[in-house]
Amino acid sequence: MALTELFRLEPAASMNTLSSTPAKPRVLLVEDDEDIARLVGLHLTDIDADVTHSDRGDKALTLAREGAWDLMILDVRLPGQSGLDICRQLRAEGNAVPILMLTAKSGELDRVLGLELGADDYLTKPFSPLELTARAKALLRRAALNAVSAVDEDPCLERGPFSICSESHSVTLHGETLDLTSREFDLLLHFAKQPGRVFRRAELLDEVWGYGHDGYEHTVNTHINRLRRKIEHDPSDPQHVVTVWGVGYRFEAGQ
Repeated sequence: MALTELFRLEPAASMNTLSSTPAKPRVLLVEDDEDIARLVGLHLTDIDADVTHSDRGDKALTLAREGAWDLMILDVRLPGQSGLDICRQLRAEGNAVPILMLTAKSGELDRVLGLELGADDYLTKPFSPLELTARAKALLRRAALNAVSAVDEDPCLERGPFSICSESHSVTLHGETLDLTSREFDLLLHFAKQPGRVFRRAELLDEVWGYGHDGYEHTVNTHINRLRRKIEHDPSDPQHVVTVWGVGYRFEAGQ
């Protein structure tokens, strides 16, 4: 079966149809390996996702900008434009779509850079399709919960010099707006809801990322470091997201 028979490439506007059933989550899959794309696409359709596929980075960037996506699965190595460049540009433009990056087994630098640039999660090739499906479901579930909480919660949570607003997904510190990615916002909001509580890395993976998986605690470390660079006066001596050695992290609002 040809790859084009499995996935539709269509503008986001054409998806606006009236229906009494909940809309399917929209996933943009960016992968130039035909076999991997077909396998991933089949597993995503099994969880009732509406999948659009692109095999080039430059075309995928255009699609990402045009559509309202619930998830983007993004390979690092792509013709036209790399996944890292796509991630960098989308985050610079304020696009907070959850991004799951696919990296080569030997691409440790790519994985670190992807997280540094604002990717929400990553998987290393070769990967289990079941694990990818679990990660995708976790990111989609987290995005849906955020949308619900933005309606149900108080508009803004005040913690010391922080004002964290769920509805607008925005944060101010001493009155100045911070440029946070979706994952950084989720982390800060999670901490701020329970100031003083110590969170283990595994707890943060489960409660913020939506899954627990041994060996991925360093993903938490990377996002904590990125968050600190944006909220701490001196990231090497953090006063808000504090390390509790041998245990995890806790939030202190301060003044």
